[in-house]
Amino acid sequence: MTILPGLLDTEAIRKDFPILDRTVHDGKKIVYLDSAATSQKPRQVLDALNAYYERHNANVHRGVYTIAEEATALYEGARDKVAAFINAPSRDEVIFTKNASESLNLVANMLGWADEPYRVDHDTEIVITEMEHHSNIVPWQLLSQRTGAKLKWFGLTDDGRLDLSNIDEIITEKTKVVSFVLVSNIMGTVNPVETIVRRAQEVGALVVIDASQAAPHMVLDVQALQADFVAFTGHKMCGPTGIGVLWGRQELLEDLPPFLGGGEMIETVSMHSSTYAPAPHKFEAGTPPIAQAVGLGAAVDYLSSIGMENIARHEHAITQYAVSRLQEVPDLRIIGPSTAEDRGATISFTLGDIHPHDVGQVLDEQGIAVRVGHHCARPVCLRYGIPATTRASFYLYSTPGEVDALVAGLEHVRNFFG
Repeated sequence: MTILPGLLDTEAIRKDFPILDRTVHDGKKIVYLDSAATSQKPRQVLDALNAYYERHNANVHRGVYTIAEEATALYEGARDKVAAFINAPSRDEVIFTKNASESLNLVANMLGWADEPYRVDHDTEIVITEMEHHSNIVPWQLLSQRTGAKLKWFGLTDDGRLDLSNIDEIITEKTKVVSFVLVSNIMGTVNPVETIVRRAQEVGALVVIDASQAAPHMVLDVQALQADFVAFTGHKMCGPTGIGVLWGRQELLEDLPPFLGGGEMIETVSMHSSTYAPAPHKFEAGTPPIAQAVGLGAAVDYLSSIGMENIARHEHAITQYAVSRLQEVPDLRIIGPSTAEDRGATISFTLGDIHPHDVGQVLDEQGIAVRVGHHCARPVCLRYGIPATTRASFYLYSTPGEVDALVAGLEHVRNFFG
């Protein structure tokens, strides 16, 4: 058994995740290496969801009876937990959405409908990067098409980093918003937030950060980031699907218009006009994802009990080991940073001329679960001249033995295809 410095007690942690005991394909124990797509859920989160539905299920903010008040307390309690988890100055800056994609769409639409000085129009520019998930490309394309704003982006270097050599030409006095990913979902690249934010602030642009691959894996301090909006999703950080978060600075949330209309986001309604509730409810129209928020709160409790610094240290050790082992595989090409420094626990690669879908299928027959495709980051694949990649992604329950299983599996793939 390989022992690495900085590892968590994965034997104890894995007991919290029932699915990791599953077997597939005639008794092969599952090796789950797709946490960048969605993490597995600990028993503590599953129990919280069951308890909510069994004992507290009711709509929130409306009923005065006991279980409705309990549901409201659980829902708003989850907001308190998330606010503390990301070091938000105020709980009212935490908006619950259904996922990070909705969070980013919410911001894009708000800025398209906003009054000055926030309004995006034909005289302004939007800046993104070539390594974005589609969720942080398409909303800005739509906003650009609707308003006439010019869409610009940072390109990529050959080693999977952002090319910031022309940052002053990309982010200009016309730039209204700069939106970029903190950690790449396809390459694992950790981006230089401070450099980008500093330039954006020089020209008065708003900064939006997609932290979907950061919130599960490292300390996420929204005050330290100095961004205006930060988006992430619950299902990648041990929480359930159907719940996301948008954090925004209080003064912006007060000034910007709502994205969706309906119940709960209003203050008063007449047949002629409406006024809106204060944030965060201003941006949470209709019945919210109540059970999902409760589950996310339980996930935050779970991750906090282990410690995000400890999780980050564990993942760095696993990633360092995985990069080293994968570089031993003949014909394997890592797409993105080739060292474990300044990268997250996600590694994408190609294997000779074997199509990634074939790699994934043969690995699955051995019980190894990886992701194949362009990972909703097709511009990255186009940049590096490849149709797709195989992606292995690790989390707090990942072990060196699973890395060894992946490497052995890839050798089997090579033999299978001659």
